[in-house]
Amino acid sequence: MNSDNKGIEKRLDQGVAQLGLALDDQQRDKLLGLVNLLHKWNRAYNLTAVRDPLTMVSRHLLDSAAVAPFVTGPSVLDVGSGPGLPGLVLAILNPLLNVTLIDSNGKKVRFQRQAVMELGLTNVTPVQARVEGQKTLDGQFDQVISRAFASLPDFISLSQAWLAKDGQWLAMKGPAVDDELEGLAADVRVVDRHRLIVPFEEGHRWLVVLEQH
Repeated sequence: MNSDNKGIEKRLDQGVAQLGLALDDQQRDKLLGLVNLLHKWNRAYNLTAVRDPLTMVSRHLLDSAAVAPFVTGPSVLDVGSGPGLPGLVLAILNPLLNVTLIDSNGKKVRFQRQAVMELGLTNVTPVQARVEGQKTLDGQFDQVISRAFASLPDFISLSQAWLAKDGQWLAMKGPAVDDELEGLAADVRVVDRHRLIVPFEEGHRWLVVLEQH
């Protein structure tokens, strides 16, 4: 094992411990495999602006893992998933989740499918489609999550048809989320806010939990 791989493993192990999460060997191997696959594909397909696999661990894996305690599903829709974040990470961390990834970008969805196949993820379904006007998803979802998809009002309105009755939206946002909250529809309310500290990343993020009433 070269020093780069050791550094990646060390960062993942330290970050997961700081988040208070427990991994078994299989989950750890799959997360490391996801980083390696993302780095490999990124050189050819430009899936993310992050080039360094060490930074991918913190900015993509640990950032996604930080919301895991609040994602209970059991059915979860990851809207504007890009290369499968946070959905792939959440599915690895909790095999009981049934995760659907949706994105309109063909090369990113191809990566999602490759990751699902290579990592042996039986609880993930990638879908290539635009969220608006989407007709191919089956049923509705207990939780709809977004990491970097759109403004909060747009995220809510575009995904509203896919949220089950009594379901929740989970919006991963930066410190400026208060400005977006002012634009919410009157029948959408914030039921919780969680301050997220992502290991090895400066500043903090928010997970905003919303429901329709």
